[in-house]
Amino acid sequence: MIRKIMATTAVGLATILTAAGCSSTPSTDTVEDDVEAEPTYGNCEVTGEFGSDPITEPTTADTFTVENSLPSPGWWNGDKPANIKDGYEYCMAANIAYRGGLSKLDVKTVSFASIVAGQTKDFDLALVTISITPEREQAVEFTPPYFSGDVGVLTKEGNEVTSESIKESTVGVQLSTVGQSFAIDKLGIDEGSLKVFPDTGSMTTALASGQVDVVLNDTAQALTVASASNGLLEVVGQFSTGESYGGVYPEGAPNKEAIDKIITDLIDDGTLKDLAATYLAPVFGSDPTDVPYLDVPQ
Repeated sequence: MIRKIMATTAVGLATILTAAGCSSTPSTDTVEDDVEAEPTYGNCEVTGEFGSDPITEPTTADTFTVENSLPSPGWWNGDKPANIKDGYEYCMAANIAYRGGLSKLDVKTVSFASIVAGQTKDFDLALVTISITPEREQAVEFTPPYFSGDVGVLTKEGNEVTSESIKESTVGVQLSTVGQSFAIDKLGIDEGSLKVFPDTGSMTTALASGQVDVVLNDTAQALTVASASNGLLEVVGQFSTGESYGGVYPEGAPNKEAIDKIITDLIDDGTLKDLAATYLAPVFGSDPTDVPYLDVPQ
């Protein structure tokens, strides 16, 4: 059930006096019910029951502190924390906060590489389309997987790319992403043909300006970038990785059990599926399952 803010009611004193048969001039004062409004989180709709799975040891009292890495349209709609009011992962965090009984949501932007290396602190959860890999599990602890992701091939419109020709291309990847490890370990891209960027924005700019021929990024992220490029860029294929996104906990996270349960419930009751339909489908511009799969060259 979607929770609505409960409105306070006022009872006019004049009505009470009239019902009692009093003829004196009534006061204009009102009596209000003392009803506390439920918390809101930007533009997000929340489901379930407030405080159903209490998060008892948040980093900051009554606050769910979440790390992300920008830009990430569709997932986090805004260019800095103060501007973000919705998006799949933002509203996912809002629902976790709500069911955890925390009335506030605080967003911190840090580098993707520092998150997956376990180098950040003073947060409750990091959400930034992080693929769960065995190597990363050595450094950080993940939530249950909440979204499937493969590696998409983003290039300029009209540029034909195959699993063989990509080895002859200049390839852009983001630091510490699956795209980077996939390019080296699976595609055999040598260092001279690989350019590494700190974030999605700089990598996309390099592609648009011709500094790289193709970009390897999560298919969902690549489709988002292509959709926003006004036809300049397109996703011409994807490679299967069999991996999924998960949230990252800080070291020794005291709230892992409660948050894991909330995420599992958000999957099971369809809340995350609804968030994908609301925030991801419009920015993807197409269904990720329609993107053709490329063979990994032998």
